[in-house]
Parts: sequence; structure tokens; C-alpha cells
Amino acid sequence: MIETYYFPSAIGTFNTHLSVEEIKRALQNPDGLLWVNLVKPDLDEINQVLRDTLQFHPLAIEDCLSNGYQTPKVDDFGSYLFLVVHALPNGSTPIDLENTVEINLFLGANYLVSCTSGDAHPIQAVKDRLARDDRLIKNGADFLCHSILDHLVDAYLPLIDGLDEKLEFIEDQVLQQPTSRVLPELLEIKHSLMALRRIVSPQREVMNRLSRDDFPMIDRQSRIYFRDVYDHLVRLQDLSDTLRDIVSGVLDIYLNSTSLRLNEIMKALTVVSTIFLPLSFVAGVYGMNFHYMPELSWRWGYLFVWIVFVSIFVGMLTWFKRRNWF
Repeated sequence: MIETYYFPSAIGTFNTHLSVEEIKRALQNPDGLLWVNLVKPDLDEINQVLRDTLQFHPLAIEDCLSNGYQTPKVDDFGSYLFLVVHALPNGSTPIDLENTVEINLFLGANYLVSCTSGDAHPIQAVKDRLARDDRLIKNGADFLCHSILDHLVDAYLPLIDGLDEKLEFIEDQVLQQPTSRVLPELLEIKHSLMALRRIVSPQREVMNRLSRDDFPMIDRQSRIYFRDVYDHLVRLQDLSDTLRDIVSGVLDIYLNSTSLRLNEIMKALTVVSTIFLPLSFVAGVYGMNFHYMPELSWRWGYLFVWIVFVSIFVGMLTWFKRRNWF
């Protein structure tokens, strides 16, 4: 699907549903702003808009057609920039980090072209702001591109906060009474943080280049906005690294507490086995079938054996207690 938004000047309403010829005329207006948004485009739409009308580089078009994972990047083609970034899907949870929505952006002097492989929340958020925020029009295509990237990065912050709250709950549970469900939850959080780092780290480098390198399509005054997005990504990466260290610590606590509980159980079983060993020996001696055993015909023999049993039991418990074995 092809969506178009054209602002002939910095003041006034915008036009939509432009034809191919109108898109070509809009590109010739240096005072205007054109935004072309391709949502789940097919091959014909990509060839019509990106190749025939806008005449982008074949390698950039090939990246838009690719269905595999692409690392976030920025390529300078002289008159325009090509960006690959990744956004979270709507209603994402930590386990959905592997299924991000790829957003391809072509940033020129007076135009922005976005191409998405699915429903991208940052694109929709900026479209909702067009009618009520005139800064998106007055500040040019670079500020419009920044707005998309800003919404994209801000969507990661609630996800980090959710992981932090979940990790705090698991940490309290591990310290109080760890269960077998703790380990899968910790591993899920660890995998989510690894996926988050794999996405955030290259996107941070993209924002760093946009805020520092001298690209003609990015105004000097607009670089500070990209610098703000870069600072958010640095904070995201620092938080993810901190949470990853906490996960490792909680995992160590869980394994140590599990080993401690196992040691306590083994200690109790060892004490019981050690106590019953001499009792079994005494019972085995008097269970032999020899005919001539003096105590077998003794009237108080049975009571005597029970006194021996109780004495051994009490004596061994006292000895274990003095040695702090339990």
C-alpha cells in the first residue's frame, strides 16, 4: 500500500493520494515536504515508486525487498541517506523481541520515504501527529525522520521497565522460596536482554552518525534532536547491561540456594542412615538362627535390646548435635 503526504509549503494543509506524476513534481519543489510511506509493499509498488519514480540505488531497493534480518545501518548515497532500523511490534512482550518490524527510510533534502514490512507503531504515531504538530512540517524532512526514530526508541523504554519489575519479583522469590519455575523465567529474561542488545547496539551507532557526521540533508540545528535519540539508546544499552548482570547474579543465587537445599536434604538423610546402621547391626545379630545364643532364652532380652536401640539413638543424636552436623 502506498501512502503519500505532501506539504507544498511550511504553512497550510497537506495533500494525500498523489499520483506518480504528482510525486515527481513535488520532488522539484525545494520549499515543499513530501512523505511517501510504503506499508507491506509488493514488488510492483517498490519498482514503481523506489526504482522508476525516485530512482534509488539498486542495493537499497534490494534491502527493502529482503525478508531476512538486517542489521541497523545508515548508508550515504550522496543526495539521500538510506537507514535500516527496527521497531517493536504492537503489544510486544519480552519474548517478541525476535520478531521486530524492519523500517527502511530514505531521507532526502525535501522528502522522506519509509518502507515497512508490517504495522509499525512509530509510523502510525507520526501520522497521527501530522495534523496537530506543525513542527513536523516547518522543520523539514530531517525532523520528520527524527520523529519516527524518536517514537521507535521510546517504545523500548516500557519494555525495559517491565523486565526490571519482573526481575525484581523473581529476585524476591529466589531469596524467600525458590521454585522450579524460576529458572525458565530467568532464562527468558536473559534471552530477551541479549536480543535487545543485538538490536540497540547497532542502532546506537546509526544515531551517533546522524548526530555527528556532516550529512547535507540533515540541518546543523536538527543534529541535536538525533543526539537526544542517541542518548536514549545509550541509556537503554546501559540499563540492559545492568539487568543482564542482575540476571546473572539472581541465577547464581538460585543455583546456590538449590544446592544448599540439596545439601540440607542429603545431610538429613545421612543422619538417618547413620543412626539406623548400628540399629540394623544389632537387629541383624539377634536375627541369626543359631541355636545356642545366651540372650535368646533370657526373660528380659527383648526389653534389653530396645534399651540398646534407644541408647544408641540418643547417643548418636547427642554426638551429632555437639558437632553441629544438623
